[in-house]
Amino acid sequence: MFAAGAGQLLLAAASLAIPRVLKWREELAKLRPLTRQVFWTYSGYIWTTNVGFGLVSVLMPDELLAGTKLAAAVCGFITLYWLARIVVQFAYFDRRDAPSGMIFTLAEVALIGLFIFLTFTYGWAVASTLGLV
Repeated sequence: MFAAGAGQLLLAAASLAIPRVLKWREELAKLRPLTRQVFWTYSGYIWTTNVGFGLVSVLMPDELLAGTKLAAAVCGFITLYWLARIVVQFAYFDRRDAPSGMIFTLAEVALIGLFIFLTFTYGWAVASTLGLV
């Protein structure tokens, strides 16, 4: 659980480079102000959620593994959150305009690996609480 939390905090830190790498300033300048503001708001919520999941997992791993209904519910939500992110990666994102090169390919592989690790880690915690493992 601690490793999952650390991974999410590392992801949040690394994601601070995404606006520069994907040239958000130039791309978002083409949008109407309200659309741009909503985009930044949603981005902030996602970033804050990732940091929150990371902090809870690093600071309170025993509580997430306590086997309580609340622990199962929280871990279940986090499982679905990361599972949805995997689905979005493959079923929704159009990566034709993604940056190319080995570093970006390796970064994507690492991200997907992290998303899978997080999904299984929190899913295992739920399954354990429900007595399935």
